Amino acid sequence: MPFVKVLATSLISVLLAACAGSQSDYDSYPGSAPGDQRVGTKGRAATTADIKEQGTLFGSDGLNFLGGDDNKQQGGGTGIGVNSFLWRASLDTLSFMPLNSADPFGGVIITDWYSPPETPNERFKITGYILGTALRSDAIKVSVFRQVRVGSDQWADAVVEPGTVTAMEDSILTRARQLRIDSATAQSQ
Repeated sequence: MPFVKVLATSLISVLLAACAGSQSDYDSYPGSAPGDQRVGTKGRAATTADIKEQGTLFGSDGLNFLGGDDNKQQGGGTGIGVNSFLWRASLDTLSFMPLNSADPFGGVIITDWYSPPETPNERFKITGYILGTALRSDAIKVSVFRQVRVGSDQWADAVVEPGTVTAMEDSILTRARQLRIDSATAQSQ
C-alpha cells in the first residue's frame, strides 16, 4: 500500500510539473507557425505585459480578500461578502472566547463554550452574523446562549438577559467604527 501512495504522489507531481509553462510560451500564439507572433492591443507584436493585461481571473486589481482600499466599495472586497470592518470588529470583540468556526464569505462566527473565571458554574456561547456589506446597525446580529451547571458534568440551558445581546452588538459596532476611522486616517496620511 505505501508503494501505491508513493507512485500516486509521483504521478501527480509529474503532471503538475508538465502543466507549468515557460516564458517562451508567450512568444507565439498556440498552433501558429514558427516566427508568427501574436498581435498586441496596439497593432504590434504582443508582449508578456499585453497578454497579462488582456484578462485575469479576478480582474486587474487581483483578489482583495479583506478590503481596505478606499477606491473600491467601502468595507467590502471582492473575496468577502460582508463588511470587512464588521468582520474584523466581531473577531476582535469575541477574541476573549475560544473560536469554533469562522466563515468570512457567509459572515458567520461561532464561538465555543466559555466559562468566565468569576463564575465557573455558568458558560456562554456566541454566534455572530454579519448580514451585509454596509456598516450599519442592522448588518450585525448576535445570538448569546447561556448554560448553568446542574451536576458534576451536566449543563442546563438558562435565560440570557436581553441587554447582553444589545451590549455585544453595540460593542462590535463601536469597534467597527473605530477600525473605519483608523483606516481613513491611515489612507489620508
